[in-house]
Amino acid sequence: MRQARFLHIFLVVSLAWLGAFFANAEDPYRYFNWEVTYGTISPLGVSQQGILINGQFPGPPIEAITNDNIVLNVVNKLDEPFLLTWKGVQQRKNSWQDGVLGTQCPIPPGTNWTYKFQLKDQIGTFMYFPSIGLQRADGGFGALNIAQRSVIPIPYPTPFGEFTLLVGDWYKSDHKALQQTLDKGNLLPLPDGIIINGRPNGFTFTGQRGQTYKFRVSNVGIATSINFRIQGHNITLVEVEGCHTLQEVYESLDVHVGQSVTVLVTLQWSPKDYFVVCSSRFTKPILNATALLHYDGSNTPASLPLPIGPTYQIHWSMKQARTLRTNLTANAARPNPQGSYHYGTIQVNRTLILANAPTKINGTLRYTVNNVSYVDPDTPLKLADYFNIPGVFTLNSIKDTPPSGPDALGTSVVGTTLHDFVEIIFQNTEKAIQSWHLDGYSFYTVGYGSGQWTPDMRKRYNMADAVSRDTVQVYPLSWSAILVSLDNKGMWNLRSAIWSKQYLGQQLYIRVWNNEKSPYTEYDAPQNVLLCGKAKSS
Repeated sequence: MRQARFLHIFLVVSLAWLGAFFANAEDPYRYFNWEVTYGTISPLGVSQQGILINGQFPGPPIEAITNDNIVLNVVNKLDEPFLLTWKGVQQRKNSWQDGVLGTQCPIPPGTNWTYKFQLKDQIGTFMYFPSIGLQRADGGFGALNIAQRSVIPIPYPTPFGEFTLLVGDWYKSDHKALQQTLDKGNLLPLPDGIIINGRPNGFTFTGQRGQTYKFRVSNVGIATSINFRIQGHNITLVEVEGCHTLQEVYESLDVHVGQSVTVLVTLQWSPKDYFVVCSSRFTKPILNATALLHYDGSNTPASLPLPIGPTYQIHWSMKQARTLRTNLTANAARPNPQGSYHYGTIQVNRTLILANAPTKINGTLRYTVNNVSYVDPDTPLKLADYFNIPGVFTLNSIKDTPPSGPDALGTSVVGTTLHDFVEIIFQNTEKAIQSWHLDGYSFYTVGYGSGQWTPDMRKRYNMADAVSRDTVQVYPLSWSAILVSLDNKGMWNLRSAIWSKQYLGQQLYIRVWNNEKSPYTEYDAPQNVLLCGKAKSS
């Protein structure tokens, strides 16, 4: 009896200790309160209306650590609905927080809504931006940087410091004027310029001679690929959208719309200022923005000419893209090496060949994927799915391969099963570069090629160490191939990152599903879920 009593007391004490341990060991929380307002800005020297967050343009950075919980209250003081999406954050089991019109109702003017999500098992350089209409062309974007936990080593010496560059094209017209241009069936003109951290020139990064710095570079623009370089300095690529890469050294690096890279730069030359240059790719004329890399203590200004970068050389860019490889022995956010997942040995369950094209529907300019130009329904797809609301969308309403026949407006949803392993071919039929992003995931960019994709192209795939990322470029009249393990249940947006094309229909959703209703596979709707459309009366 005494032994049984002792065992009972031991178990009670042990469970209490374990409970206290796990309570104390819960991942940290970071709290934010953001007021979204209009304000006057002048990135290119012309006063215009911009979207500010807490009065800032660009918006405030989120600096976090793997597995941090983010609680972020958004107060919408605009005169229109608003959402923020967290580009690259995988929102594990939680597409409710993804911040796009297919997963949540917009935040009405004069109200607030609180995002709650975890940066689960992720490291890297990411961004956030407004997802409705063309609001992101007015600002509202910012950096989202996730550092590794102290117990996880990084595959390079700890940098002395780090800098963030938010680079993108910019228009002097506000987002409402740009939307009106598109709504009238017209193309957007060439952007008016390129900006770095909200300015076309003059931004300064100060470092000490002999030290190595981490530069986090994100293309936050809506249309234009950029080339990044630093006068007189090589750049060493170490990470692409959460994936540690082989540490190749470059003179310059292409960063396409929606993409992020992390590079190391060593300040090893004579103390002076050096130009940091971001120039447009595949445009005529070439647009440039400059910043300064300042060696601390120097009084010598930067000198011309600017370092020369590539302009329209498509093959050059494609060759560079193929040099981006995963560092198989490095850890990312978790202790296991990145190379422990042998994607090249997994059987593909399904192949999607997605062809993008311009078209006219009812006499108006639209963009399609496999002949369907996407239209957002009044009821978010996720709500319709959760509440079993009929008449909002139909599964597999878009074909797996480009069909013959007329183009049409529609709400495209691809139905898949949790843990499917899918091959997606992006076939670009247009003479302009494309950029495709998938929410909720990173995927393996296994191939690039010119012309029409055929099954024989699989022989060219990198099935060993392709880089894992969330946004892939597709060159003009070319194709790109990705492999993705659909291990994150939810409703996920697959879209063109060329925002005018996304706005005019070049997007769809992938529903990743199984019949198990469990928090181990997907979280329930949050308590503060917004209801709109048919969900209001469900």
